[in-house]
This record gives sequence, C-alpha cells and structure tokens, in this order.
Amino acid sequence: MKVLKFGETSIGSVERIKEMVQLIRNQAKIVVVFPAMPGVADALKDISEYLYKKNPDGANELINQLEQQIANHISSLYEADSFRSKASALLERQFGEIRSYTNDLFTLFEERALTAQGVLISTQLIQLYLEEQNINSVLLPALEFMRTDKNAEPDPQYIKEKLTQLIETYPEVAVFVTQGSICRNAYGEVDNLELGGDYSASLIGVALRAEEIQIWSDVDTMLNNDPMYVKQTSPVRNLHYEEAAELAYFGAKILHPVCILPARLNHIPVRLLNINRQDALGTVISGQMDKGSIKAIAAKDNITMIRIKSGRMLLAYGFLRKVFEIFERYRTAIDLIVTSEVTVSVTIDNQKRLTEIVDELKKYGTVTIDNEMTIVCVVGDLKWNNVGFESQIINAFKNIPVHIISYGGSDYNVSFLIKSIDKKDALQALSDALF
Repeated sequence: MKVLKFGETSIGSVERIKEMVQLIRNQAKIVVVFPAMPGVADALKDISEYLYKKNPDGANELINQLEQQIANHISSLYEADSFRSKASALLERQFGEIRSYTNDLFTLFEERALTAQGVLISTQLIQLYLEEQNINSVLLPALEFMRTDKNAEPDPQYIKEKLTQLIETYPEVAVFVTQGSICRNAYGEVDNLELGGDYSASLIGVALRAEEIQIWSDVDTMLNNDPMYVKQTSPVRNLHYEEAAELAYFGAKILHPVCILPARLNHIPVRLLNINRQDALGTVISGQMDKGSIKAIAAKDNITMIRIKSGRMLLAYGFLRKVFEIFERYRTAIDLIVTSEVTVSVTIDNQKRLTEIVDELKKYGTVTIDNEMTIVCVVGDLKWNNVGFESQIINAFKNIPVHIISYGGSDYNVSFLIKSIDKKDALQALSDALF
C-alpha cells in the first residue's frame, strides 16, 4: 500500500481535480490525504474572528460567501444531475453545522471544530466525485483514527489499531480518502496536527507499514540549489533522511524535519513529486546514503549573530550554562554556536526577544550584534574521513568574508555565516565548485 498526500493546488479547480483523479485511478491500494480547498481555511479563520468578537451577523455574511464560493467551484465538476444534487445536499448539511456555531458561546474548542469543516467538506466532495467516476473508493474520517495524547503528540498505537480496523472493513476497496491536519486530542475534542497534512501522511504511512509515502505539491522537485540565485541547477534524485532534515531546517523547500521523523524511524521512503510534472521521478528520501556525495546547498536568511566576549570564560565552568539559560528563558532557539577561550558567538533567526536577551547577556560580558546575515549550508555525506570536500568548500569562499564556520556537529552539514549581501555570490561559487 502507498500513501499519497496532495496539496491545495491539486484541488484548486475542476480541471485540477479531474487531473488528480486520473493520476490515482489505476493505483492499487492507496490512502489519499487531502487538505481543504484553497482559501477555505483562511475564510473559516476569518469567520472565527467575527465569532470571537460576538458579531454573528458578520460571521454569517462570510459563511454565505464561502458557501457560494464552494458551490461555484463544484458546479461543473459532476456530470450527472443526481450527483450534483448529492453535492448540494452535502454542502447544505455541512454549512448548517457551520452556522450552528453562530448561536452559542464561541471558544477555542468551537474554533477547532469550525475550522475542521474545511477539510471535511473537501474530502466528502472528492469522494462523491470518485464515486461518480466508478472508482472503488471509501472515505475514512480522520477523526475516527487520528489522535494525540495528553502531551499533544501523536498516539501511534491508537492510530495503527483504529486505522487498520477501518481498512480491514473494506477488503475490496482500492482507494481510501481521508483528511490531513485534523485529529482528536486525548480528551476526544476536535484538534489539529500543527505540521499539517504532510505529518498526517507520514503517520498514516507508518501505521500501515506503507511501501512509500508520496507528497504531491506544485513546487519543483528538490534542487541542488535555488534557481533564483544560481544558474544551471539540477534535481536531487535521492536524499538520506538526515540530509533532508538538514536541508529543511536551513530553508530548502522540503518536508519539515518532524514530518520525516516517523518515516525515518520505520524505514519508509518518502517521495516528493510535482503535480505539474507527473512523469518526473521526483526526489526520494530514504535510508540510502550516496557515499562521499555532496547533494545540495541551502540558505537561511534573516539571521542575527550575537557575540559575547568575557574574561570570566577563561578556565571557568558554568559560564556557557548561564548564557544558554537566557535563550531558554526567552524561548529563542540557537542555530549555530562557536566558542573560543573568551568569546561565544551564536546565531538566531527569531529577533522577537532580542532586546531582553542582549540586556541579560550584558551581565556576563561585552555584547555585539550583527544583523542581515545568512547561513549557507552544504549538505551531503560529509563524514570526517571523507577527505577532500573541506578544501573544495572552503576554497569556494576565498573571495567571500565568512563570520562563522560550523562543522562537526553533524556528519551531513557544513554551515557558513555570511552577510546577506554576499549570498548570491556565495551560492554561485559553491555551485561552480561542487556541481
């Protein structure tokens, strides 16, 4: 069995839905994960804002607009009058439930249930179209099997048991449709998976021991560099799980590292595919490592470097703990760290609490700030015994000022901190040297 997750673009128009259905028509045993239709999630959030402000009239006006928008979207999707009537009845029923939230107290619990209606509506409409197209399919409501525990973490045992039971109920069915993003929490309330449909697909793939998880989007397959800055980019066909996680963290258009984690722990490959290029091979993320190979370059902008210089560091213990506790207190993550005998330099990408952090750091030493920085990272099999790659990478920076070099924390990444104005030259120089 395979798990396929589609993005909003795949159901953004009648033509797109028909293309997507043709793609899955001849698949054998798949679970297809869908989001809400484009714009629907944002509209439901706007409706929630009106309800929080106790303005049901404003909310009802937006509800009417959204209902008409979806009705227009699907008016030409169904071929038979009987299915158009079913779709209209479905919309009337779901929007009746949405309107019910305008009559009572509106809290976070109601908001979660309300915003979940977007993906519930889209999957029911798609399932109805599959039925009209004589595709052997069934809708599996995510709220019946996707659950989080008291720590708001997915409950894999529960997901596996419930999902397996549901699928075994339909032994002859080839296509199972379900919702991404939504779940129930440990208390049975409607809730959301923070990382969205990609995370849902990964959890479903693990629960079913899928042979592959496919993530279909409208972006190009993973490239070895950003085509906005570098000439002659090329697709990356294979990535190790760790390489993918490094690239995602440093800004590449790829899955969030947490979404990859369940698949990595269970050795399930994840394939990234472009709905606009259905014949392309895509990028496969798996446990396979191409020995001695450099795969890609990524860059992360809006970085701030903080340098703390203090004589107290010399031959002292406990100094770094005091520094890092400040960042922990203000919930600010650190990207890169380098130290010398009397200096610590760190980088952050969240400047929200920068003023408070700097004020406290001044208790321990002289603090200097550098803004408008960029982290450039090179990702691949960069283990210490793969000699030669260090000189290639560093030589590419011979004409570019570098503030920090970070290597050794990971076998898959070498990172450089540079001024953002040097980003384009740095990426092109690395691309020329490595690819």
